[in-house]
Order: sequence, then C-alpha cells, then structure tokens
Amino acid sequence: MSNSASDRSTIPGTVWQARGRHTGTSSEDVLRRALRRHKDDGLLDDFAEPPVSEDTAERVFEARWRVDGRVTVRARLTLVPPRDGVDGREWLLVAEAEGPWEDRWPSPATLFWPDTDDVAWDHHHAVAGLRLRAANPVPADDKAMRRAFRNAVRGSWSVHLVVHEAMTPDALGRLPLARLLPPGLRHRVLEHRAAPHQLRAVNWALRDLGVEVPRGGAVLLPPQPAPDGYDGMEYAVRSVFLDGSEPAELVDALRRFTALPKPSPEGAAEALAGLRDHWTLLTLEEELARERGLVARYAEALQAMTRSRDLYRDAAEAAHEALAAYRDAPEPPAERPGPPEPPAASPLRQFTRTFARLKAGAKGLGTQDGTAVPDREKEEIPDDVPKSARPKTES
Repeated sequence: MSNSASDRSTIPGTVWQARGRHTGTSSEDVLRRALRRHKDDGLLDDFAEPPVSEDTAERVFEARWRVDGRVTVRARLTLVPPRDGVDGREWLLVAEAEGPWEDRWPSPATLFWPDTDDVAWDHHHAVAGLRLRAANPVPADDKAMRRAFRNAVRGSWSVHLVVHEAMTPDALGRLPLARLLPPGLRHRVLEHRAAPHQLRAVNWALRDLGVEVPRGGAVLLPPQPAPDGYDGMEYAVRSVFLDGSEPAELVDALRRFTALPKPSPEGAAEALAGLRDHWTLLTLEEELARERGLVARYAEALQAMTRSRDLYRDAAEAAHEALAAYRDAPEPPAERPGPPEPPAASPLRQFTRTFARLKAGAKGLGTQDGTAVPDREKEEIPDDVPKSARPKTES
C-alpha cells in the first residue's frame, strides 16, 4: 500500500471528523440518553438509530442540527465492534455541513456524547493513556517518548499538539489547553505536555518528524504522510502562556493547520461515504425530493427498456422477413459440368516433343560449305511462273 499523500483522498472543508474510544460499559445506552437529552434541549433537530444487520456488533447513530439558524449539519457516529483485550468501544464520528466548517460552531462530539468528566468517551483509539480532553504528559523515558509520538501520529484522526512548560505551572496552568480553544477545534486536538526539564529529550524524539518545540512554546506535529511542500516550523508557536488566557497565536496556527489539504486517515473516507450514501434521517422535503428522484430514475430506466424492446422487435421482424424471402426465392439452375481439363504434360514428355520437332526440321535443311540453306526444291512455285524464270536445279 502506498503511503503517498497524493494517493489518498483529502478531507473536504465541509467535514468535521473525530475518532476515539469509550472505556465505560453500555456505550449504546450512553449515546441514546445523550441524544435524547440534546433533542429535548433544542440542540438537535432529530436523531435516529438506523437498523444494522444481525450478524454484526456495529451500531450506527445519526443526528441532524442547524447552526446559525440556516446551515444544516448531518452527522453519523459508528460504534465499532469491541476488540479482544481492548477496554470499551471504539467510535468514529463524521459530520458534514452545507457550507465550509467554522470553528465557532458546536463540537459534534458533545452533541453525541455527554460533555461531562464522568463519562470517558475521549480516549485515543489506538494509544492507551491518551485523552482528547486532557493535558497528556509525555513519557519520562526517551525511547518511550519517541515511540509514543510516532504511534500517535500514525493514522490518527486528531491534531497532535506538543506544549513545553517553560516553568512549573500552577494548578490553573496545568489544565488542558483544549478548554480554551474554539468549540470546533476543541475535540480535534490532542495535547502532549512536556515538563520544563524535558525540552532536549522532546526535541530529540521529534527529530524523525522534522519539527522541534520552542522553549516555552508549542508545535503541531505533521500528519503522516505530510502533504507536499509541508514546512513543520510554520506551525510552531514561540510562546504559550499557561495562565488561563486565550492562546491567540496557537489558535491561529491551528486554524491554518486544519485548513491544509491533508490526506484522509484510514477509515475516514469509508465513514464519509457511509454518511452520504446511507443517510436515513430525512426531513419531509428531503423524503419528497428523494421519492421524486427515484421516480425520475425509474422512468428513465423504463424508457431505456422500452427502446431496447422496440429495437429488439424491429431486428426480429427484419430477420423473419429475410428468412421468408430466402425460402420463397427459386433455386438457381445447376451448373453443367464443363469439359475436363487436359492433364498437365509432364516435363519429360514436353522435352521429348520438342526434341522430335527439332529433329524433323533438321531433315528439311541442307548444308553448303557447312552452312545450312533452305531446301528450295521443296518450295512450291506457282504455275503461272514461266520456266525461264524458274530457278535451275542441280543435276
């Protein structure tokens, strides 16, 4: 399989996507309760749980809401069947708006899951210990740190942010930066927090990714594979203040980063196709439009079948007429056999005949001084030639 970014589809600007793992029990019940409460609160227009085949443990939930009172958002969350040895259920969430996505819009994750700390739905889907809503400390061991960064960005749906603490922060500074980000970015960013003494080890671990974090700053890890012309240092922030103030420079870097045409991670294209092709939560107008579309397609198919039937009937009639004309036509007269062709003469017989003709011609020739002359005596002379004009013969 190719790892080139050009070989994979890019994420459309109208799409918001996230992936995680719910570590509690009864993930389906947690989602149903949260969706029902959000609909009762007016945050959702509607939600549904489309039926799935009985032979799979996969579960699908759909929700529809409007932002700014005019832009419709459709979202689909899929619960992946549980895996052996993995706690909880993995989930994939894809939302698509009718226009370009704006970061000030609500996070689709909190319209499916309850936005409370007592429900652990925000774990990383592949790397244990990482959470979307936490400031995840980097490992103390250098090799483990390097391995953690490499595994986190491989096939990840999240934006990975590495923050270095210039000095030991207070309790407010130790809170995750995600709470200060715009809602549309809040659950797409996974924060890795490095202690003050870990700067050199962190930059050693980031060397394979081609970036480094400034002292007291932050850097966004490049996607894997990185898009063409990507420069990781364009998304490094020199100073991040951990005092509870809004990190404006970091938010600007995140907005520029998320606007890049990045390749879709593994499974994202299939999830988006499922949202578009198998959507069931339709409004009345959408139901009517879909039925009209089905009627139009059926009419086109019927028209094509009618044309094919007419062409087949015309071809069959033409074939029957040609067969009848062939049967009614008189039989052509039999050809009389011609004279047999003489057998070809063999080369030996042809040579014998030629030799016989040469021999017969030689008998009619005389020689005079060794020169052949014509036999004049055997030439016929007309009767009206006088004798005096006739040639004399030798006695």
